[in-house]
Amino acid sequence: MTYIKPSAAIRNDYNSISSLCKETEEPVYLTKNGEGDLVVMDIKAFDEREKVLKLREELLETEELRLRGMGDHSPEETLARMKDSLNNL
Repeated sequence: MTYIKPSAAIRNDYNSISSLCKETEEPVYLTKNGEGDLVVMDIKAFDEREKVLKLREELLETEELRLRGMGDHSPEETLARMKDSLNNL
């Protein structure tokens, strides 16, 4: 679900915005003069998104190397690297 609030809400009702971010783990979009201006979100949810993006980036790089015929690894090495990446989430 998308949450959109006027930018004044962060100034006038910070606790409500903070609670909404924490409860939903979704970003809240703030508008200024009817236009999108900022996005706020819970720090834990942000950290999780960053970890997922980093993992996706690493997987994409690995796939690109594989497609170019570089960086071949045994199934055991691949599994170990995947487990390591997941443990670092």
